Amino acid sequence: MQQSRAQMSRLPVVGVLGSGTDPSESQAGELGIWLGTLGVHLLTGGGGGVMESVSRGFCSVQGRKGLSIGIIPARRDAGTGDYLGPKEGYPNPYVELPVQTHLHLSGNQGLDDLSRNHINILSSNLLIALAGGAGTSSEARLAVEVYHKPLIAYVDGRWKIPGLPERITVEPDFSRVKEFVLKTLAADQGIVYRPPDAE
Repeated sequence: MQQSRAQMSRLPVVGVLGSGTDPSESQAGELGIWLGTLGVHLLTGGGGGVMESVSRGFCSVQGRKGLSIGIIPARRDAGTGDYLGPKEGYPNPYVELPVQTHLHLSGNQGLDDLSRNHINILSSNLLIALAGGAGTSSEARLAVEVYHKPLIAYVDGRWKIPGLPERITVEPDFSRVKEFVLKTLAADQGIVYRPPDAE
């Protein structure tokens, strides 16, 4: 017998943003492990750096419910614009569900309609930004200025994400980041969130 729509429950999606080259291993790994215990899906841009570190931590959690999802950028021929497959180095080995896209712009062009950043933001119930550059900053701008998604920056200082909008809270204390995540999930009317220990 099929479950009715009202009986089905979808896991929330937590998006993690950050550098594609600097892994921020201690913060990203710890965050990934905690998210893995939470009963959520993890969404990243599917590449190296922070994206790989947080995904590795998430995937290390035995018995987790959620998947590690990666939104994968494309390669394009510089002359013809033809699609050449996923960008080199994507997805990282810890992406369980790679979502291939035709979108190739990133970094300083992260606000452009041909950037996967829009999908990253729109597909997440909430977002956590770690240290990063222009791509991370553009995703943060899309989150708060365009799509009005809840976002917190888990960094030691605003300078860790140059160009980060002033309205975004910067929080170096992991316990406060956890509090933000749990409160946001509990308040999100679009999902029914039941922490694993409540079942």
